[in-house]
Formats: sequence, C-alpha cells, structure tokens
Amino acid sequence: MIDQLPIFGKNNIGELSDNFESYPNGFIILVNKPYRWTSADAVRKIKFLLQRYYGKKKIKVGHAGTLDPLATGLLTICVGNATKKSETLQAGDKEYIANIRLGATTPSFDMEKEIDETYPYNHITYDMVNETLRKFIGKQEQIPPKFSAKFVNGIRAYEIARTGEELELHPSKIVIHSIDVLKFDLPDLSIKIKCGKGTYIRSLARDLGFALSSGGYLTGLIRNSSGDLNLDEAIELDKLVENIDKK
Repeated sequence: MIDQLPIFGKNNIGELSDNFESYPNGFIILVNKPYRWTSADAVRKIKFLLQRYYGKKKIKVGHAGTLDPLATGLLTICVGNATKKSETLQAGDKEYIANIRLGATTPSFDMEKEIDETYPYNHITYDMVNETLRKFIGKQEQIPPKFSAKFVNGIRAYEIARTGEELELHPSKIVIHSIDVLKFDLPDLSIKIKCGKGTYIRSLARDLGFALSSGGYLTGLIRNSSGDLNLDEAIELDKLVENIDKK
C-alpha cells in the first residue's frame, strides 16, 4: 500500500529532492511530534516549510492519525497525493507507552485539566493491576474523552466541552491486542499497549483507575509505531526544519 511512496525520516531526510514533480504519488515524512504541539500545528509548520522549499503554494499536507497535544511520538505526515492514503495508513495497529497516575481523575483524563477528584490507591497491588489490565484485552466499547477531536454534529468534542455545554459521547468499538506493565511504583504506572484504530489511551487510564476502585489519568504518552512505521525512524521537528532550511 505504501511501497510506492518514498518515506523520509531521520536517516534519509537529506535525500529529499528539491523537485516536487519527482514524487507523482506523493511522499511521507515520519516526525516525532513535539510535546504540547497539536497534530495540526505540526502539519501547518511542515506545509509552510515545504511551500518555501519547493516554491509552490499549492502543496497538500496532512497527517495519518491525530496525537494529543500532551503526547509525543510518531506522527505520519502525508504530502501531495500521499494524503489520499491517510485513512488507509490510520487503519494500522498502534503501539504506545503510557504513564498513568492512579488515585485521581481530571476532566480531560490527562494533565490538560486540573485534578477534580482524588481517591485511595494504597490498596492497589502489582498483581491487581496485572489481573485488571487483562480484562481490557480484546474487542470492546470505549467512551472517548469529552476533550477529544471526536466530531459531534460536525463540531469537535473539545470545542463543545470547553464551552461548558453538556456533552454525551457514544461508545466506539475498539480492540486492544496486548498490555504489558513496564513499571509499577504507586501511584504511578507505566504500560505498553498494542491496539487498533480509534483507541483512546486517556480513556483506558480513566477506566483502569475505576476498575481498581480508584481513579486514574494520563501523565505521559508516546506513540512508538503505527502500522509498519516506527518512531525509531522519525525525525525531530527541529531537525527537519534545519535540514529543509539549509538546502
């Protein structure tokens, strides 16, 4: 599916041609999204760089799968006709490293919003976490966060949530293939998740906290892979700027 598309990352960005017509089917750039950047911010920055680099105003640039502003990791940037492949690219399984703090919740399920409730957590053991996580493996329905990019009647959910208006999101069908505990140090927990498209790790953090008779919210998230594409191959955004600017 992407065999015909050139893919550029940290090891070969210097091979990017200055002739846009060299890529009739478009191309892909693998970027490590910076912390607190939205995926749209990264797309706008890269589009501006490429417009200047190629001397063209009309260059299509998009991404294949949103990352939350407080997440980092692999962001697949599609350029030119490769944007037509973005939905297919998004369909691939993902791998994440998630840091979760137990014993509290936030309205956004991460650190974007302040803690709104606290709960006991000293009763939680490593074995309890392992046993509970196993229950989340497989096909299931998951309620997305209200502060998310989900569309509700044509409007992003986070735009409605920020107005204070009541918002009810319907469950989405997802699949989680595996979850492994990487670190357990109460109240903090680090896990590796392999999952299908549309899985909200913030929602998993919330649901895990409640399943442990406590609370939970996300304190860090890294996307390691999407389909066959890996973070190891991605370029830091500032390095991408350096490489394109100096040509």
